[in-house]
Amino acid sequence: MPGIGFRIYTKVHRSSPDLLEAFRDLPVSNIVDTMQKIAAAHSAIKPFNHVPLLGTAITVKAPMGDNLMFHQAISMAQAGDVIVVDGGGCTERAICGENMMQIARQNGIRGFLIDDSIRDVAAVETFEDFAVFARAVMPNASYKGLGPGEINVPVSVGGMVVYPGDIIVGDQDGVVAIQPKDAAEIAAAAKKLYEKEQSNLQLIQKGESDRSWVMEALLARGCTFIEGSWNDN
Repeated sequence: MPGIGFRIYTKVHRSSPDLLEAFRDLPVSNIVDTMQKIAAAHSAIKPFNHVPLLGTAITVKAPMGDNLMFHQAISMAQAGDVIVVDGGGCTERAICGENMMQIARQNGIRGFLIDDSIRDVAAVETFEDFAVFARAVMPNASYKGLGPGEINVPVSVGGMVVYPGDIIVGDQDGVVAIQPKDAAEIAAAAKKLYEKEQSNLQLIQKGESDRSWVMEALLARGCTFIEGSWNDN
């Protein structure tokens, strides 16, 4: 296909607001648990403030040290979107800083999810309405070069594949991408799990937690209990 490596898809299929809202206030840990515990981005992708992240993915594939396509994605994105940047895990040049973040904030963009470095962290920490997840911090900036790069194609962020239009959810534990076709089922399962964990937590706080399952699991797997110390003669 002509243009591979230097192309922009202008349309994204966005989920309904109701479907997005189904994930609001759901912990990422509960969401990931319902996805077989293998769905989150690598732990190297960290939050740089305490703002929860929820929105629709606008994806960017950027060459290392060049943020031209990132700038274009900011111009294209709509209110409620999250710009997801695959910068190849670069830690030697910041692909964005406060100026780009402030422009995105003014446009109603919910946050950035970046497999690359950022700078101006002191400013990021003051944001109350804009989440930033990234791999590292580096004061050396990127260049606004001539590309190449791609927008709204599948990308990888911390080993997590993100498709344009995915629902992005992030909190202090990490970040996960959810395909819209699976979103309703995942949201319902995560809500049920969250409510179960809250009930269990109440029992723990009352000192009424049932721990019998631990012994049952050990015995079922054939664990041997020996009365004595390991170095008894």
